[in-house]
Amino acid sequence: MTDPSQYVRQREKGARDVSYPPAPEPLAVPVYDNHAHLEIEDGPEPLSLDEQLARAAEVGVIGVVQAGGDIDSSRWSAWAAASHPGVLAAVAIHPNEAPAYAERGRLAEAIAVIDGLAAQPRVRAIGETGLDFFRTEAPGLPAQYESFEAHIDLAKQHGIAMQIHDRDAHDEVLATLRRVGAPDRTVFHCFSGDADMARIAADAGYYLSFAGNVTFKNAQNLRDALAVTPRERILVETDAPFLTPTPYRGRPNAPYLIPATVRFLAAELAMDLDELCAQVAANTLAVYGSFTD
Repeated sequence: MTDPSQYVRQREKGARDVSYPPAPEPLAVPVYDNHAHLEIEDGPEPLSLDEQLARAAEVGVIGVVQAGGDIDSSRWSAWAAASHPGVLAAVAIHPNEAPAYAERGRLAEAIAVIDGLAAQPRVRAIGETGLDFFRTEAPGLPAQYESFEAHIDLAKQHGIAMQIHDRDAHDEVLATLRRVGAPDRTVFHCFSGDADMARIAADAGYYLSFAGNVTFKNAQNLRDALAVTPRERILVETDAPFLTPTPYRGRPNAPYLIPATVRFLAAELAMDLDELCAQVAANTLAVYGSFTD
């Protein structure tokens, strides 16, 4: 694709409600959305990138880390960050995409593209990368490991953060990080483990990013993990357009809904909302640097 700004993906509608939820009450202390996929249009009246950022700013969400998962979405992410002051980019080949590239003999080529994008000044993370044992079957796992280790190396080479996708692969992700050596700033995007894993990750110096699914009734493991995570290791994200927090589960998610998740986290932690917002914002800047530079 010659013009990355023209790239767009569509989310399957299904039978769900595809109207955007109402805006929550604005936060007094601004925060950032640590992980979103704003190239994905959701519903019959999707929001443009400019509309996404404007709605977010109105409720105190002043920056977004836009994450890629293949060559085209990573190029779009880099373009969005270069052209919009409130956006930083993460670029990568998603673990579920790695086997497809490998089957075509293009995995090394794809990783080389990510390497080039990672050199851009507003690309501040390699991600999302990792392991996924839920969607990828055994024949595709060697490509996942190869890709994950290559992405770890890229994050180190470029001196930027890494966002991990970990689905049903907790032990192997942690083992790979121990064996290869994690980047200085490693984030478990949409953390999905339990309290024991949270302790292991935090003790290793990793950051845990909580998404809207922490509010789901069946996600007690995430709330248990939150309870034991040091405050200086907590991040918050939407994973938009997915994982919309309760009571809007299934409807389109967007950065402007971050306040709903942050308020839930503050209540779970019995923590002052403004204090948590200040901490989460400081954590985000410690991982990615300034959104305005």
